[in-house]
Amino acid sequence: MAYILDERQKQVSVAGANAPTIECNKVSLAGSVSQRACVFCGSRVVLYPIVDALHLIHGPIGCAAYTWDIRGSLSSGPELHRLSFSTDLQERDVIFGGENKLYDSLIELIDAHNPKAAFIYTTCIVGVIGDDVERICRQVEKEKNIPVIPVQAPGFQGSKKDGYKVACEAIFKLVGTADKPTPKKSINILGDFNLAGELWILLEYYKKMGVHVNATITGDGRIDDIRNAQNAGLNVVQCSGSMIHLAKMMKEKYGTPFMRVSYFGIEDMSDALYDVARFFKDDDMMAKARQLVKEEISRLMPELAWYKERLTGKKAAIYVGGAFKAISLVKALRLIGVQSVIVGSQTGTPEDYELIKKLCDEGTIIVDDSNPVELSHFVKEKHADIFIGGVKERPIAHKIGLGFCDHNHERKEPLAGYEGMMNFAKEIYATAMSPVWKFTKNP
Repeated sequence: MAYILDERQKQVSVAGANAPTIECNKVSLAGSVSQRACVFCGSRVVLYPIVDALHLIHGPIGCAAYTWDIRGSLSSGPELHRLSFSTDLQERDVIFGGENKLYDSLIELIDAHNPKAAFIYTTCIVGVIGDDVERICRQVEKEKNIPVIPVQAPGFQGSKKDGYKVACEAIFKLVGTADKPTPKKSINILGDFNLAGELWILLEYYKKMGVHVNATITGDGRIDDIRNAQNAGLNVVQCSGSMIHLAKMMKEKYGTPFMRVSYFGIEDMSDALYDVARFFKDDDMMAKARQLVKEEISRLMPELAWYKERLTGKKAAIYVGGAFKAISLVKALRLIGVQSVIVGSQTGTPEDYELIKKLCDEGTIIVDDSNPVELSHFVKEKHADIFIGGVKERPIAHKIGLGFCDHNHERKEPLAGYEGMMNFAKEIYATAMSPVWKFTKNP
């Protein structure tokens, strides 16, 4: 692997009995054009789906444009989150400060939209000029009598993963500020962002089991529900990379236990339902979960067998944000006969990569925080037939002449739950088997 920079050698491994432990949680190497995003972007993707809050970016207009409508997060009510507001800092503001502009913008927007709360995102420019954003937030909060929460996220202070932590800390300021009667057997769903309406599929499953969902953080999220989140009996963490910090803070302060789950793929989706029933020690809930799983699998398996027969032997490259998502993808692809030959993530932990190493076939390339040059070489080396990734990976696949499956947060097709597994199989088949690839160069 001569094309890997020396400083990144320990962040790449090959699955096998003697494979070394991969290094991760490192700052992106300068000059490698990392696929990671910045702290500001990380905070935005987590907080954006809170639909009845005002989201104001304190910085240049480009930061607002970069993250406008950044997730395909659907709402069952308010659409305020889909509007992009910015203080649009100019050269004059950089010299003299933008605090007055921030105050005036907040007052005008709160009067116009009457939000339940406001999140104020700081950017690189604000981190440099030193505006006292927290003071302005306290002042407006007192005047308007709604939570006004600073999100201290200058992009230069780390990676997207650091932005997740900043967002969790902003959400935590709301938790515990309301106290409403809540059923004992209730859960909060953390880290599902209702992409293409996926959350609504999950809510229907839990409803059939007799589980009350207290708050969804943050997909189709509501400020009042988040304020009462401490009263749930369990936190169910879907995207552990983005929300595990919040789950740990809630456990420490309120004693709320949490579990990690994945809603992608038949195996992980079923485990997510069983694990909740097991936690509440409810035989009736478990019986309902088993009946639900039985019905869904009986419906799906004959159809999936058709796809497996035709896709067996195909190879996939995976590079996604969270390693837990990558693990679910490996399992789901195996179910339809597709071998994972490259598996990577932007924010994986050592434990995640050890599990990936055990799941994958010997020789699978495992990579943390890759860059376009590396990914291109890996895909060519392994002769992958399809690339599964996000918006930044799409051009890599297209330049090579490779089928691409969108697993990004702006997609329009639900991939969670049993219904999502069928959508995934259809997309993989349509992409990998398209006749267009006979006109492209074989990688």
